Amino acid sequence: MTLVAFDFDGTLSDSEMTVLLGEQCGVAGDMERITERAMNDEIEYAESLRQRCALLEGLSQEKAEDAFDGVVLREDAAMVIDNLNEAGHHTAILTGGFERGVERALEKAGVSVDSIVANRLPIEDGESEAQGASENTSGQRPRVLTGEVEGPLIEGTKDDALEDLAGTVGVDMADTVAVGDGANDLPMLEVAGLSIGFDPKPAVEPSCDTVVLSMAELQGVLEAERVL
Repeated sequence: MTLVAFDFDGTLSDSEMTVLLGEQCGVAGDMERITERAMNDEIEYAESLRQRCALLEGLSQEKAEDAFDGVVLREDAAMVIDNLNEAGHHTAILTGGFERGVERALEKAGVSVDSIVANRLPIEDGESEAQGASENTSGQRPRVLTGEVEGPLIEGTKDDALEDLAGTVGVDMADTVAVGDGANDLPMLEVAGLSIGFDPKPAVEPSCDTVVLSMAELQGVLEAERVL
């Protein structure tokens, strides 16, 4: 059995969850600029994530769910995951993005993975800017994002997450595959038995054993490496 760990935003999906959330409250441009700096290793990932989530403070839970509805897997991603699952491998998603968006995209594609390691956006009772009142039309206070973020992949890094998961499922690190594109994927790409860059950023490509530009290409690499 091989453990195959995917990044999500920019890899399994061409969506960027924080940008989709930012579009719901008019800060998508700011989100994109912060994200780009982080993916090019110009700013620490944890700091970039906190900055982006702070911009979402007060966004209603309803609008956040609308944003997560826009998260989709890229073409052929479900095929690759299905093939890995059918071959008996352990499939995982390790992402600094958010559980809800990952789960929604997998549900829509009709595919599943064995493990998801992701972050969460806390929600609290609050007053939404759009309603301008302490209660909504049903007499309940609206639920809104706090502007904070919780989870294992804020300060925690993907190499630790990959090593922990490998230990849990009983797979040697030599039998792990990591697929990612951005600077926060570097730790897992550097420790995996096989590191695959998915259209990686310039700062990431030197740490990849091979590079692919599509999920169909990834399928071919996995076949050539006898994973599939």
